[in-house]
Amino acid sequence: MSTAAAEPVAAPPGLLRDLVTLTKPRIISLLLVTTVCAMFAAEQGVPGGWLILWTVVGGYLSAGGANTINQFVDRDIDAVMDRTDRRPIVAGRISPAAALAYGLGLVLASVLVLGFLTTWLAAALSFVGVLLYVGLYTLWLKRTTIHNIVIGGAAGAVPPLVGWAAVTGDLTFGAVLLFAIVFVWTPPHFWALALMLRKDYSQAGVPMLPVVYGEQATRTQVLLWTVVMLGTTLLPYAAGAGLLYLVGAIVLGVPFLWMAWQLWRGDTSRPWAALTFHYSLLYLALLFVVVAVDAAL
Repeated sequence: MSTAAAEPVAAPPGLLRDLVTLTKPRIISLLLVTTVCAMFAAEQGVPGGWLILWTVVGGYLSAGGANTINQFVDRDIDAVMDRTDRRPIVAGRISPAAALAYGLGLVLASVLVLGFLTTWLAAALSFVGVLLYVGLYTLWLKRTTIHNIVIGGAAGAVPPLVGWAAVTGDLTFGAVLLFAIVFVWTPPHFWALALMLRKDYSQAGVPMLPVVYGEQATRTQVLLWTVVMLGTTLLPYAAGAGLLYLVGAIVLGVPFLWMAWQLWRGDTSRPWAALTFHYSLLYLALLFVVVAVDAAL
């Protein structure tokens, strides 16, 4: 009996679950927070409900398509990493060709949704984000340089630009500042994760910073980039954001700096790396909520 005949066909609920899994919804949720909150900042108030809805739908399709294509490209790496060896493509539940077609379809749908229902600038920026993530980061930088996260972080910083452009149809200095915040947040966030997953990255041959230069160098970079990030978060206040934003940025930033400091000086780096990584997720979400509330008020 052939292998294909012996394997059961995936039930529709299982297939649907795998299709959703390919899009990485937990990661997308944070991207959408930065997108929607940037819309509030661009509006200097509350944007229309339908505009928010279609921007969120388009943003999810775009990021989900990029994540799916990423897993198609990285299926060889995913197969040797404990964290990723159960993903749908690696596990054989979805074929690589089907996953690639699915990812491309999501990206195309996102361009149409954003273009026709928000603005074409938002659609173009979203597509640029896909190109940066798939072309610049996944296909080139990830496997070739320790600077993959620093340069490739531009892809994750695009969603605020998409949200801003969806409201205004253009980009101003405020949008650039929100882009910059996410851009400089990415290294301390991801290198804290890389410290936790150093063994996985080493097995897969991915030249992440802790694999190439060790944990101490990585901890130092996390601390330095956290300082840069905190300085960057003060720029919106200098550019006209309210006192509420300034207070929120400081209150949220001090614990991040303290964790990065403890990570740098501590002997037990892995627990501090985990704490820094998980707080960084909460930090970015809450900081952008503060941006939205400050703008709405």
